[in-house]
Amino acid sequence: MNRLQRAATGLSVFGFTLLLATAAPKAQLTTSTCNSGSANPAACKAVPGDRSEGWMVQGRSEVMGRNGIVATSQPLAAQAGLDILRKGGNAVDAAVAMAAVLNLTEPMNVGMGGDLFAIIYSAKDKKLHVLNASGKAPSGATIPFMNSKGYMRDPANWGPQSGMPLRGILSVTVPGSVWGWQEVLEKHGTRTFKEVLEPAATYASQGVPLTERAAFDWQLPNGLGPNPSDPSRCCTSVDPDSVRAWYINGQKPKPGQIFRNPDLAKAFRLLQAQGRDAFYKGDIAKAIVAKEKALGGTMTLKDLADYKGEWVEPVLSSYHGFTLAELPPPSQGFAANEMLNILGACVGKVYPGQTMASLGPTDARYWHMMVEAKKLAYADMIALNGDPNFNPGQKEKVKAVLTSQHAQSLCGKINPGRASDTKPGRGSGNGDTIVLSAADRWGNMVSWVNSNFSAFGSGITVPGYGFLLHNRGGLFTLDPASPNAIAPHKRPFNTLAAAFLMQGARMDGQMMAFQLMGGDMQAQGHAQMVVNMVDLGANLQASTDMARFRHDQISNTLYMESQLAKLVGPKLKAMGHNVVPENGIIVGGFQAILFTPDPKEPKPNPSATSQQPVNGTYRAGSDHRKDGQASAW
Repeated sequence: MNRLQRAATGLSVFGFTLLLATAAPKAQLTTSTCNSGSANPAACKAVPGDRSEGWMVQGRSEVMGRNGIVATSQPLAAQAGLDILRKGGNAVDAAVAMAAVLNLTEPMNVGMGGDLFAIIYSAKDKKLHVLNASGKAPSGATIPFMNSKGYMRDPANWGPQSGMPLRGILSVTVPGSVWGWQEVLEKHGTRTFKEVLEPAATYASQGVPLTERAAFDWQLPNGLGPNPSDPSRCCTSVDPDSVRAWYINGQKPKPGQIFRNPDLAKAFRLLQAQGRDAFYKGDIAKAIVAKEKALGGTMTLKDLADYKGEWVEPVLSSYHGFTLAELPPPSQGFAANEMLNILGACVGKVYPGQTMASLGPTDARYWHMMVEAKKLAYADMIALNGDPNFNPGQKEKVKAVLTSQHAQSLCGKINPGRASDTKPGRGSGNGDTIVLSAADRWGNMVSWVNSNFSAFGSGITVPGYGFLLHNRGGLFTLDPASPNAIAPHKRPFNTLAAAFLMQGARMDGQMMAFQLMGGDMQAQGHAQMVVNMVDLGANLQASTDMARFRHDQISNTLYMESQLAKLVGPKLKAMGHNVVPENGIIVGGFQAILFTPDPKEPKPNPSATSQQPVNGTYRAGSDHRKDGQASAW
């Protein structure tokens, strides 16, 4: 039978099917999502189904495992980390691999041109190791220089960001991410860039389909234009290099559309071959400085070559038998410590005989206490925060606001029936960030936060290498009296916060690596998660599935997820709170891993080739508000 006869036979066998296909419209399963203001499928009117057990509105079960576990905001990134663990890498190796993949899949939130903080629990020495790889201001970043560009401090503005542009080249500091990636691998990892950056390089070259939440957030900001005295008007146009790198044919990509960034793949390949020197001293550094000069920035090759992060000590506090470790300044993390201190000291005084558990999350007084504690903690944090290397005595001041005596002294400022006022000014911005957790069979755990700050950072992309420069410098202030005043080689106030919770004061009980991304949501979110688990008894997944609030310190606005606002909003409004219902985008995304040791199990084998699982159980939760997942083996 020749080819023509075979074709004819095929047509006779399948002719009826082919006729149907040509006679009817092409059927396709929907890929649309339910969004306000768009034509939604009828499925968007459906109600959710019920769980077969437990809390009915919990979105999914905790993930559990013993050989290794990860949690982050995008499935491909989570699987890249898990694959590293399966191949014998440890939690630090997995964390870098996940962060790198997120450079491609969530570029609005993270990139090699951004900041990094991490808390690493080392099973070998049973210690927490805290890395600050956040950016430093360029050598030309001074108050007089900013003034010469039309940026002036407004005396009425209080807090970070006073007078500073939030976008554009003048908001860029020397990036710390790449330095930090290599630093943690050298100090605590077992793999090199060659292996851990391979998934990211491959995905950037081959392309990946965009997930729903990422596609929703995928909107480039204006990063170019004049720099008028009103920073809110900067900037006026989108960087063409950003359009080329992050859009498809000039348009923002859609959910399910395949996106690739070959220039970013090129940057990853250079890092694989040359390490961080390629970024800080090589071709990438030259490209960064060329872009800076073209747009009027002040960053030099020396600024990049001289960059170093630092290992620092965590901020510690106690809450109902648990020890909370947060990042020290310039991170906002220590506000979570103070917020919990205030709750621990004041709930029974403000509402005699009550605890957070007895009040419970259906009582408006529960939320009033949380918000008022947050206001007091953030007032201290904003007044004190800045680069400790430029503020002698700051560490002692932070310790002072974290004492039980200070918390007790604040109880009288909480009116049980009335919301308090806050100072007006410009706040710390909403911010966009990736967070992730990882743990391995040897007992090592990582709490990690990596960021471009605001969505797509400064809006400026480095041509030829496909990554964005962050805009963390926008959180400096032009107030010379502030501990956060801009100066060369200084780190700005930073919203990034990674956290670690330990049972008791020793590292031999339960331990949890956790984070909650989203600008100034982070510290107040950490405190809410701790209360959910410690006071209310929620598991990791239930804790993040519960409704949250976000309070803006500067506008004194209380944003609450819609169902929570419906439940307690009227009573809180009657108490003077400016309650605004919002959807989940306002309250960030949570990722966490909890380890519970089992005394009957043998301790982990320190051998790098050990196949023995950890001596207990890892549990993980991943926020349903994001695209991500927790995964274990």
